[in-house]
Amino acid sequence: MSMTVARARRLAELVKEEMGQILQRMLKDPRIGFVSVTDVEVSADLAHIKIYLSPYGDAEAKHQTMMGLESARGFIRSELGQRLRLRHTPEIELIADDSIERGARIMSLLEEIKRDQRDDS
Repeated sequence: MSMTVARARRLAELVKEEMGQILQRMLKDPRIGFVSVTDVEVSADLAHIKIYLSPYGDAEAKHQTMMGLESARGFIRSELGQRLRLRHTPEIELIADDSIERGARIMSLLEEIKRDQRDDS
């Protein structure tokens, strides 16, 4: 594994941790509901970061949360820049991630199939 890949992975973990703290403690926008960081991808040149976020609630609450986060993107970027102490603060992209919700739905469907199979026996 090259040093660049290892550095990008370490940076991704650090961004995930710091982003969680920023979400919990620093953002005051009332549109932003409960949201968790599901993944972070850092480009090899460390110039771009994709932050995958899973907002909770109904479709409207999720939309409002992502709108609030998008409007706070500049603040989030500068806060991450201060916390990470990199020479150049990477550009960030905030991406809604519904994988947790999809996973829960799949588990629910699998449980339903198991129940149906037991009932048929």
